[in-house]
Amino acid sequence: MAEQRQHIVMLPFMAQGHFIPFIALAGLIEQLKPHCAITIATTPLNVQHLRSSLPPTSSIHLAALPFSSSDHGLPPETENSASISQIDLLPRLMFASETLAPQFDLLLADLTDLHRLPPLFIISDMFTGWSIHIARARRIPHFSFTTSGGFGTSAFMSLWLHLPHRLTDADPFQVPGFSDRFCLRRSQMSHYMRVADGSDDWSVFLRRNIRISLGSDALICNTVEGIEPYGVDLLRNISGLPVLTVGSCRKTETTKLDSCLEWLESHRPASVLFVSFGSQNTIGASQMRALAEGLEASGVAFIWVVRPPYGFDMNSDFKSEWLPDGFEARMGEKKRGLVMRRWAPQVGILSHEATGGFLSHCGWNSVMESLSRGVPVIGWPVASEQFYNSMLMEQEMGVGVEMTRGVVGEIDGGKVERVVRMVMEGDTGREMRQRAARCRELIMAAQAEVDGEKKGSSVRAIDRVFEMAIAGSNDTSKN
Repeated sequence: MAEQRQHIVMLPFMAQGHFIPFIALAGLIEQLKPHCAITIATTPLNVQHLRSSLPPTSSIHLAALPFSSSDHGLPPETENSASISQIDLLPRLMFASETLAPQFDLLLADLTDLHRLPPLFIISDMFTGWSIHIARARRIPHFSFTTSGGFGTSAFMSLWLHLPHRLTDADPFQVPGFSDRFCLRRSQMSHYMRVADGSDDWSVFLRRNIRISLGSDALICNTVEGIEPYGVDLLRNISGLPVLTVGSCRKTETTKLDSCLEWLESHRPASVLFVSFGSQNTIGASQMRALAEGLEASGVAFIWVVRPPYGFDMNSDFKSEWLPDGFEARMGEKKRGLVMRRWAPQVGILSHEATGGFLSHCGWNSVMESLSRGVPVIGWPVASEQFYNSMLMEQEMGVGVEMTRGVVGEIDGGKVERVVRMVMEGDTGREMRQRAARCRELIMAAQAEVDGEKKGSSVRAIDRVFEMAIAGSNDTSKN
């Protein structure tokens, strides 16, 4: 018979940007609570992908929930948003994820039988809010995990729940729950949010799951309160729930850094600009050409991860014709620029002392990875909460400056050159690096495992989750 052992279950949404913080959180819990068994539940293909991202010594268990994408009008083997080439298909994946409920319930039953007691608690993605009903039926404490930061999550929640831009012609407009100094423009919204009216698929799915998630026992937020106290306070006020911050930083992919390590070693400290728009974002063809022209004119060394421009299949091969004639050859001659197709070891590059700036889409994982290495950000947000993250870094934290936004916005090589030089060579960039270095100290301190009152905030937050769960597991009044 299996030994009785505390165990928890984690349920991420089917997207790479959500898996990364879930794996980081699971690793932190595994490190701090080695007595606790951890199960991450997702679909079969995602299980295969996640298995390769876990260290060989990890005890984290991956459980596959049966899923057939073709049953939901999706292409075969589509179990992750990264497999979707058309953004309009994403709501199908969202709605399809809700059909995992019966299989998730069966998994909880099997784990209860295996461990001879129910899970101590469930941590679910805000996009998998449907799991709360199952948790309540089984009297298992439930925590919603926001994979973005406090400010970005607050803006995302408020905008979807209230759709304030539908109530006014003003631009910028006020966001419920935010002070007047943080008004938004329509250009700081994804196109599907700008046209949302409450009855569209995006609204139906997101509003439903956000509202359900607000019935959780608490919100676990992927941030460090010390770097964005205003954002975390906003999240507490808007959600009405306790907010526990567990921000951590991913380890460097040391085994995958060889391809560009020698190149980085040939450059002086803080002299290289890293350019990447993440695993699921790209920019327009004319924007890509302007970016290349500006990088070349700036004279700043750079590593650029390129993907096909907007309107093309991002998973297809990149064509040199999307860059200025001879661009790659000229940049390679004197090690001025390294152009990498589709992927690069982002954490390793950001960790290298030669890297002094990051031109980014401002996805929260990238923001945390950059600031945890003391690297300031040039913002080019293109979707979702990236616009609010860029605003936070520039207006509240002083560690970023936005160069442009969107996949069709106007940008020319001259502006790229000016902003790149300002951040990489000017006093403004130097001040940004100093503030980013302070963020690095705060993020590292959050993970400190010192006994007593000196525990880091992320460590204390994990302790608090377990305390709340143990207290909540004795409460049989929830239905």
